[in-house]
Amino acid sequence: MWGRLRRPQQDLPVRDWVSTGRPTQMQGFDQALVWVGLALLALGLVMVYSASIALPDNPRFARYASSHFLTRHVVSIALAFVAALIVVQVQMQTWEKYAPWMFLAALVLLMLVLVPGIGKGVNGARRWIPLGLLNFQPSELAKLAVALYAADYMVRKMEVKEKFFQAVWPMALAVGLVGVLLLAEPDMGAFMVIAAIAMGILFLGGVNGRMFFLITAVLVAAFVMMITFSEWRRERIFAYLDPWNEKYTLGKAYQLSHSLIAFGRGELFGQGLGSSVEKLHYLPEAHTDFLLAVIGEELGFVGVAVVIFAFFWLTRRIFHIGRQAVALDRVFSGLVAQGIGIWMGGQAFINMGVNLGVLPTKGLTLPLMSYGGSAILLNCIALAIVLRVDIENRQLMRGGRA
Repeated sequence: MWGRLRRPQQDLPVRDWVSTGRPTQMQGFDQALVWVGLALLALGLVMVYSASIALPDNPRFARYASSHFLTRHVVSIALAFVAALIVVQVQMQTWEKYAPWMFLAALVLLMLVLVPGIGKGVNGARRWIPLGLLNFQPSELAKLAVALYAADYMVRKMEVKEKFFQAVWPMALAVGLVGVLLLAEPDMGAFMVIAAIAMGILFLGGVNGRMFFLITAVLVAAFVMMITFSEWRRERIFAYLDPWNEKYTLGKAYQLSHSLIAFGRGELFGQGLGSSVEKLHYLPEAHTDFLLAVIGEELGFVGVAVVIFAFFWLTRRIFHIGRQAVALDRVFSGLVAQGIGIWMGGQAFINMGVNLGVLPTKGLTLPLMSYGGSAILLNCIALAIVLRVDIENRQLMRGGRA
């Protein structure tokens, strides 16, 4: 075993499934990870209810009951919980086998959402497919599909990872195709997260550092060009840089300015649960993209700090599980886990940055907490996959046979 671990990385045998002949035991779970995930879901449920309870006073939501969004959020969490219990039983070998097909399915759904009559448009964006119980958002599935596909891709390209054209260009084209479809919705925020997942997995998989920085430069240049040639994106940047300017305060910076007011009102310990003023039709999308601002106003700096620490711990723990899998020669599993860590940590960072005025406004939810059935469902499925990686790690370390 020692000799195998000491061999160069490119010669590592890839072992991505474990069978011990015994059923999965609950004590095999990383229980701390489960509890932190459940705590974020529970706090999110409470804050979504608090942020949405006054929405029926708005003529746009007049036909909804005060508990409408709470009920739908509870249903989403219940569905996500059932899906997670099923997914945690699926071996990583199965995910590796079907990774390319999941990526293809995500592409098809991203195309379908753009078809009139199939995709549902809200506020000028066409990002959802109505499915009765929830409006499914294909971009959420695309995040998981890209993490699985990129990890599988790096395992298959392990021998040529130092060669740019053979190792990088096919993956770059795949991500580029996803980007074109997402920008057509438009959903630049989701594209940024997906690009980060793919680039992170390429880097962690051992792609040449110079090539990695070249890809980074190309992506940055692409984002700059999109901003330069899009007037409304330029206006968003200017509004972000000067949110209190009269030109932007009631326009492009309206959400940001009211988000900052909410944090200011919260001070150290907040105004108290349910006592937010900004959620009373001042702060748009308070139960989705700007949930952290309501947390800041009602629970103060202390509440926001707890949420930030929880996401930091969650991301760090997911990366630890991924590194452990790679050390056990399970490269695919390790890269998938770390890709999910990039997804959770990166999206949380962007959402928090937007709410606090550190980053330009983007339409990204806070993972595990914001209202949104598709996001909650895929977030829980992703965490279940990480738990499966951890279960298989523990089985190997207890002497299980591969």
